[in-house]
Parts: sequence; C-alpha cells; structure tokens
Amino acid sequence: MSIETKSAAVIGAGFGGLALAIRLQSAGIATTLFERRDKPGGRAYVYEDAGFKFDAGPTVITDPDCLEQLWALSGRKLSDYVTLLPVFPFYQLCWEDGYRFDYANDQTEIDRQIAAKSPDDVEGYRRFLAYSQDLYREGYKKLGTVPFLQFSSMIKAAPQLVRLESYRSVYSKVSQFIKDEQLRQAFSFHSLLVGGNPFRTSSIYGLIHALERNGGVWFAKGGTGALIQGMARLFEDLGGHIHLKAEIDKIEADEGQVHALVLKDGTRHEFDQIASNADVVHTYKHMLRDTARGRSYGRSLEKKSFSMSLFVIYFGLKTTHPELKHHMVLFGPRYRDLIADIFETAQLADDFSLYLHAPSVTDDSLAPAGSSAYYVLSPVPHLGTAEIDWAVEGPRYRDRILRYLQDRYMPGLLDDLVTVRHFTPFDFRDELNAHLGSAFSVEPILTQSAWFRPHNRDDQISNLYIVGAGTHPGAGIPGVVGSAKATAQLMIEDARG
Repeated sequence: MSIETKSAAVIGAGFGGLALAIRLQSAGIATTLFERRDKPGGRAYVYEDAGFKFDAGPTVITDPDCLEQLWALSGRKLSDYVTLLPVFPFYQLCWEDGYRFDYANDQTEIDRQIAAKSPDDVEGYRRFLAYSQDLYREGYKKLGTVPFLQFSSMIKAAPQLVRLESYRSVYSKVSQFIKDEQLRQAFSFHSLLVGGNPFRTSSIYGLIHALERNGGVWFAKGGTGALIQGMARLFEDLGGHIHLKAEIDKIEADEGQVHALVLKDGTRHEFDQIASNADVVHTYKHMLRDTARGRSYGRSLEKKSFSMSLFVIYFGLKTTHPELKHHMVLFGPRYRDLIADIFETAQLADDFSLYLHAPSVTDDSLAPAGSSAYYVLSPVPHLGTAEIDWAVEGPRYRDRILRYLQDRYMPGLLDDLVTVRHFTPFDFRDELNAHLGSAFSVEPILTQSAWFRPHNRDDQISNLYIVGAGTHPGAGIPGVVGSAKATAQLMIEDARG
C-alpha cells in the first residue's frame, strides 16, 4: 500500500495537532482532524465579547522558522496566511520596589541596564548568553525534533547533557553567572512559560533565552487565534478535513494496533494511524480505557509530576493604556517561596506574580476604537497539589488581582471595565481534559525529559502516536510544533513501510 492510500486521524486541533496534520497531509497521507470544541485552537482558543477578542492561551511566539517550515512543505509562505508583528521589548519585567527591566534583543541596551543595576554582572550575563546559545544548539537544534524511542538514544546525548550540567536547575545555573537577585529572576523565570519550576527544572531550559534572542518575539496580527486560523486554512487547502464539535469517546485497539475512533455521538471512523494531541493522561486512561495498555500506562502516567495550573482573567477596558508594554511580568514580593507554594503547598498563596498581556499596544484590531483588550495570568497549584474550590475562590481571586493591577499598574481599571471573564484550574480540567487541571502537562524536570517523557510513538501499540506538550520535547509553541515534526517523521516512515 503506498503512502497516498494511507489514512490518519489526529485528535485535537491545538498547535501540536494542527502542525502534525499539516505535515502528514503535505506528505500525502489523507488526514482528518477531530476537535471537541466549536473551533480549532485547543489552549489557543479565542473568546469574543462586546467587540473584544481575547487569546485564551499562548501569546508569545518565538522561533517563527518552525512555523515557516509548515508552509514550505507545500511550497507556500506563512506570510500569505498570517502577518507576524515584532514585539519590542520582548518583555518588561517589573518589581514592587519600582525597578523595571526591558528585556529585548538589543545587546547594547541589555548591557546598559545590567551595568546600571549591577556592574559586575555585565560580563556574567555575556557568559550566561554564551551558555544559553550552547544549550540552544545541543538541546533545541540537535535534539528538539528527534524522537527518543530507546534509552540508548538518551545515552548518546548524555555526554553533552552532562557537559552542560543539565542536572542542575535553571536558577542554579543562572546564579553561577549573575549575582544580583532581581537579575537572577529576570533570566530564570522563562521555565515557567513551559510549566517548569525554575528551582527544579533542568537547566537545559535555559535555552529559551537564546531561542528568543536568535528568533525574536512575535505576535500574530489579529491575535494568536489568527495564526491558528491560518494553520487550519493551510491544512484544508492541502485537502485535509477538520471535524468540529467532534468529541472522541474511545480509541478502538486490539493486538497492538489501533483501528478506529468512536465519537460521543456513536459514529465510528477507521484509520491506518491515529495520533493524539489530547491530554496524555486522558488519552490513555479514558480514550484507551478498553485496552490493557491504556489502563496500565494511564496508571503509570498518573504517578508522574505535573506542571502547575493557571488562573487567567480576560478583560476589556473602554480606555487605553499606551504606557504598558505588550508582555509584562509583574513580580510579587516573593520569588523562591512563592514558586514553592505554587508547586508544593496545599493552599493558595496570599501573594502572586503575574504575566500581563496587553496586545492592544501592538494591534488595535483586538478591541473597539478607543478601547483595549488584556489578559492577566497567575500561576497557581494544580488540583493534585491544592484542593481549592475554584467555584468559590475564583471570583475572589479575580477581584484581588484586578485591584492589584489598578493600584500598581492600571489606574481606573475597575471603573473602565467593559467585559471580564476568568478561567480556573477547574476549566483546564473540564474544558481541556487536562489531568489535575495542569496547564502544561508533564512537568519538565530532567527525569521527565526526552526519553523519560511519554514517547512520540507508543511502545506497545505500533500505530498510535502522541503529539503536543505531553510528549517530547514539551510545552510552548516551539515545543509542541517540534513534537509534531518528531511525530510526523515516525508516522511518515511507518506509512511508507
């Protein structure tokens, strides 16, 4: 049977599922996407209300080349479907004592700010940047899209990982180079963007700094949802099919092979290959519940440690705040202790650190004229760490955060509020089937990275594949798009026999 007669299903139209479907369809495999919700996106869903448009999830686009590759497979161009706008500075980092640091792709400006804060750290930062570039070459360029199916592949990579001291934490390595505590926070917080505790996550995730310096930070005109729409349109232009409001009840399998998907409405669809971009625990524990593999591996996965959850508020104002930057990280009074509370404590901390997204600074199409759209995100414990009743606590926490923003960064916020909604760990669990309401799936610690993560192809079911944050290499847009490249490589090879 030639590859042109093979069929594949991809469960879930998030970034990973769309990227995988595009690669498979470009290779000639007839591919169908099944999405539970009413439009593609997954965590990159879009909410619209009162003329405002809110990206639900990822807003930081890095490594645009990994996206360009998806269009290049069929001789097309990303720019014909989506317009990417540069963001400058990448982030503004703010502390409660009034200190601010504009993190941008401008070496002179970074040096100037570091020299003003801690002159001894200028040279240290240069050495950290060189280290980050080394991590980027070894951990991202060489290994980021390579499926780790055998432990021997991990052994081959081990010498370089040891040389780079990947067994140390991100914060520990940053601290080797930089002495000032606020600057240490500035260059170690990135692992939180992929669900990792900077004090526990492998230092290999320090590569994110070089990733941003090399490729820039971008925003899709019209919001991240416009990028999702562009990917969906590309997939359909290639001849692919997307089924919306199509929730999968189970994956049929026997004798080491998957055969079909059964939807909630009872319809059954047969395929030669099936890939899941759904939550990895949900995939095995629920969708494969009728198989020994699903039951046993589902139990095994539940024993892993998972990333924190998030509390997100989407709000629109009838005014604008041009003084804000597009991406802002608002550090609270504590760093190490707050992160310990988020990952380890069975209650909600009294303080918080926040990520404030102000896209109207870059793109005024997301709100009515004279108005502005925002979201603010607070990392919080997942449901296995803290049994918080978010139905009760959610509105209280929302009001605390909005008052904090009004008092410190956005005067008049509450009076200018036009629309507001929030998304809690309960919503991650119920809307996205996320295990324990985790926002980024399996936590990116060293013993849960590469070969130690759920594999891109199942070890026992030969035509079942995983894509997205739960498999290698991990969360974040470059991570899940990279997972699609690794998984597609396997599926295409297998389809060719």
